[in-house]
Amino acid sequence: MRRYLEFLGYDVKFVSNFTDVDDKMIKEANKEGITVPEVADRFIKAFYEDIAQINVQKATINPRATDNITEIIDFIKDLVAKDYAYESQGDVFYRARKFKHYGELSDQNIDQLVEGASEHVGDTEFAKKQDPIDFALWKKAKPGEIKWDSPWGEGRPGWHIECSVMSTKYLGDTFDIHGGGQDLEFPHHENEIAQSEAKTGKKFVNYWMHNGFVTVENNEKMSKSLGNFVTVHDLVKTTNPQVLRFFLSSTHYRRPLEYSQDNLQKAADNLDKIKTAYNNLKFRLDGAEDASDINDIQTQVTKIVDDFKTAMNDDFNVQNGLTEIFNLVSLANNYAAGETVAKNAANVILEAMVKLTSILGVKLDDQQDLSEEIQQMVDQRDEARANKDFATSDKLRDQLKDMGVILEDTPQGTRWHIND
Repeated sequence: MRRYLEFLGYDVKFVSNFTDVDDKMIKEANKEGITVPEVADRFIKAFYEDIAQINVQKATINPRATDNITEIIDFIKDLVAKDYAYESQGDVFYRARKFKHYGELSDQNIDQLVEGASEHVGDTEFAKKQDPIDFALWKKAKPGEIKWDSPWGEGRPGWHIECSVMSTKYLGDTFDIHGGGQDLEFPHHENEIAQSEAKTGKKFVNYWMHNGFVTVENNEKMSKSLGNFVTVHDLVKTTNPQVLRFFLSSTHYRRPLEYSQDNLQKAADNLDKIKTAYNNLKFRLDGAEDASDINDIQTQVTKIVDDFKTAMNDDFNVQNGLTEIFNLVSLANNYAAGETVAKNAANVILEAMVKLTSILGVKLDDQQDLSEEIQQMVDQRDEARANKDFATSDKLRDQLKDMGVILEDTPQGTRWHIND
């Protein structure tokens, strides 16, 4: 989404915050005998390493909750002053019922929420709340926990308040797009709206975008609790990161993403078709000259790009967008197969392929240089073919294939690519 908006010419400010203190992290820190910030630093470093592997750009800003404690406390103080929040035995809770739009984003009925909350809230927390659906803004510190001073005693922020504070701090009281998984729509995003709009008196977010779950066999949700998950960190050890990125990028964001080896292989095959078309046409540039008239190619490419935009402008319909990318692939293949190729016409196609696939985070122009040893083998095979020594030619082809180098014999000569 970010890459597409930038492709359209928008200046995108992307904030992705880190919750670097919560119950699980406190438990892990105590277990390992280290501090919560040390746990956070380790996982944040790993996160950056993993997203770099699949060509995900870093956010404009990655704020941390623990760097914004003063702002969080001030935000809560404002809500208390406006009677949207109250202190109870060292905790601070938000009066959910007081916010008249509570539940509208997720289409929740307030009475059903009360009934559900009554069943799931523990006796201790229930006793502190004035209403079962109220939620925590500030939590009183337990012995041995990381904590900060506040007007309500030592404690730490609740999860929901962190996101309201950091998003409004860096993006303003109202911003354009807020994303997240479908499981965050309620209560997390509902609570963010209630907190933020109660404080600012302004609309919090213009567009909410909730992505579907990653699923495995039988449409079962991939999750840590079910033990049916695989991580990017492990997957890139056996799967080309470009293939994984293409797989992740080729499903509409609201639809479930069905993970399987078969679907990964389909992604690999489709990506190979795109890269092969690109490299075949690029190969034809050698010795090609500019043509005086490339209007026909320019018209075809312009229409494909316009149709791609139409697809993506329809709620980021990436599947229809991919159809247009493959229309570009067909155009590239047909043009590359011609007897003559005009350099300027070929470049129009190639540049469009790079622009559209880069929106998906895929790099087409990443052909590796051959080592001196392999280049000599390719040259020896070309010589053997020229001398009609097909036994030697076939032997060298097989040896190169075993080394991961795939050869393609074309009317314009031999071209190669590294097998992913």
